[in-house]
Amino acid sequence: MSRSAQLFRFGSFALIVVTVTTATTHPLHAQTGDDPVVKLVAEPAELTMRVGDEAEVKITGVTRSGAQVDSPSVRFVGPRSAVRVRQGVVTALVAGDYALIATLVQGGGPPAGETVMVRVPVRIEWPAVARVVVTPLTNHRLLVGTTIRLGVRAEHADGSERPDPQVEWRSETSGITTVDRFGRVTATAPGTATITATVDGVEGAATLTADPFTATRLTITGGVPRARTGDVIDFGAEVRDDDGQLLARVPVEWSHAYEAPPGTIAPAATARMRGGRFVADLPGLHTVVAHAGPLAARTTVEVVPRDVVQQLEIHGHGREQRVRTTDFWVFEGLDGRDYAVTGAKRSDGYGFVWDVTDPANIFKTDSIQVDARSVNDMKVSPDGRYATMTREGASDRRNGVVILDLADPAHPVIAAEVTDHGLTGGVHNAFPTNDHVFALAGGDKYVILDVSDIYNPRYVGEYNHPDSRLHDVWVMDGLAYSAEWENGLVVVDVGHGGWGGSPGNPVFVSSYPLPTGGTHAVFPYISESTGKHYVFVGDEIMSRRGLAWEGPGQGRGSYQLPYDPETGMHGIPLATQGYIQIIDFSDPEAPEMVARYEVPEYGTHNIWVEDDILYQAYYEGGVRMVDVSGELMGNLYTQGREIAVFKAFDPAGYVPNSPMAWSVMPFKGRIYFSDTNSGLWSARLVPRTRPIS
Repeated sequence: MSRSAQLFRFGSFALIVVTVTTATTHPLHAQTGDDPVVKLVAEPAELTMRVGDEAEVKITGVTRSGAQVDSPSVRFVGPRSAVRVRQGVVTALVAGDYALIATLVQGGGPPAGETVMVRVPVRIEWPAVARVVVTPLTNHRLLVGTTIRLGVRAEHADGSERPDPQVEWRSETSGITTVDRFGRVTATAPGTATITATVDGVEGAATLTADPFTATRLTITGGVPRARTGDVIDFGAEVRDDDGQLLARVPVEWSHAYEAPPGTIAPAATARMRGGRFVADLPGLHTVVAHAGPLAARTTVEVVPRDVVQQLEIHGHGREQRVRTTDFWVFEGLDGRDYAVTGAKRSDGYGFVWDVTDPANIFKTDSIQVDARSVNDMKVSPDGRYATMTREGASDRRNGVVILDLADPAHPVIAAEVTDHGLTGGVHNAFPTNDHVFALAGGDKYVILDVSDIYNPRYVGEYNHPDSRLHDVWVMDGLAYSAEWENGLVVVDVGHGGWGGSPGNPVFVSSYPLPTGGTHAVFPYISESTGKHYVFVGDEIMSRRGLAWEGPGQGRGSYQLPYDPETGMHGIPLATQGYIQIIDFSDPEAPEMVARYEVPEYGTHNIWVEDDILYQAYYEGGVRMVDVSGELMGNLYTQGREIAVFKAFDPAGYVPNSPMAWSVMPFKGRIYFSDTNSGLWSARLVPRTRPIS
């Protein structure tokens, strides 16, 4: 592939979208008036950088008459995992060839005419490797006829690590050990061996001792004779010598074989093993095999379908076709009736209140307007005393968070607006507890407010993770879990006390970077069936560039606008990607990713987990209910764990027949969900009285 072709294929990278607005020396109306900006010029026109470098990109506009507009309002788009853009300063994160695209922002919405944009090619290179460290990945002994695996850490001069280094392996003692290109070392004779790894011409080595193999018996322990797809089964191995003595730290390799039921042709991956842990994706006979040197043992498990499908029954629909419905919250009001509050994009600052006491008869009771272009998020405190309403696009650029008094839940009133302490910029999300609000400040940090008196909120603290941007925060048991885009999951003590934190003194606990770089939403959960502490972490990747299905195509307008019959533009379906990553957080200081929920060709949005069911808004993939009981491992989608799916095709929607599930929340035995193009829905899972055929 040519370099020019590579530059604009972002593949599975999440995209950064950053709007940069600064003062201009030419009247701003020149962008949309009689002398509009028709061209953007970037200086420099392209960038060559090393990871960690920063460079400034200056964008200048040129009007139809040739006049220059310094620092026009532009929106930068690029691969979020690879580059970071803040106020025109580009930071290089990952080596490769990319492109930043700067697009002129016209009138706060999509331009009526041709898009004015400029592409800035970016080439990023790694710093030189200064040191290579080679270590075994396990504590197993190297015995003749067995294999262990070595790992490599390639470091730059500043101590930072080169991710996924290209390693060349060799054995300096070929009569004792061999090594393959993956660092797997096999002993062929007793003795002392040296294994060398080379990265970019820099060498590191490990010295190993190969001992004789004295074992004569291998036995598989644990397991069960029968299981369902998705059940995690633990196997162990006992290795003994002629005297029956149990031998420790003997390397054991695991594999499995599969016998399909009659009629199953060419199945996909049938199961997954992780050491001695096994989970089946498909029903059938699964044989687990353990190998230790020349010894082998096997055992067979019958796996049957999980059989969890339930019918989803739609009860009610509060249609909204004038604006794009976003986050919502369902709650029992202080008057004993049930309500929902919903946010909206392109709503001129309106949020809405619905009575959902009868889920089959959802109706609006009121609306609240604030100075904003969009109200992205609305949530309610656990005690039903107040609600939070976030603002973006305020006319005076003082956005902040609005506190609503829910004393009369059908008709809330504004109790307070908080726009200082960094909340002036757009507030995308907030999280209310009974006494505190955690409000995102311009995607840079979260501010903590004491709202014991909702008419007089008081600033008490904030947390700003170093060199990071965030999208969401969720608080449970005094720990704040935040979704920090390319930095993944960040957890902070804000009142738990285990790390000395409080709302006024947040203390960092741990972080966990995730592979996609698009960490958008988080939901902590304690499993009902196992007691394990999981964190469900979701991507938001609003592009499918580089994949076989890229979406409805370029040049057809925006999914955010209804179809325009005069131009033939807009009203197209969304095309996203991404999945749910499931982290075992039982040890908060050593979290581990154990499972995922990945549906092909769709992308995730907001999450809820309750009673061992994952309620997932999966954008154009609809609302999906998933069984998350038991231990979790592998891809839940392929294990028959899906309970029900609903896609809101609404012929009278904002964009007709275009599902875009935004949020979902169970409440009093019902399931409520918002769809951006069709409003608020209610449903229930029908109890199973007979098998689903």
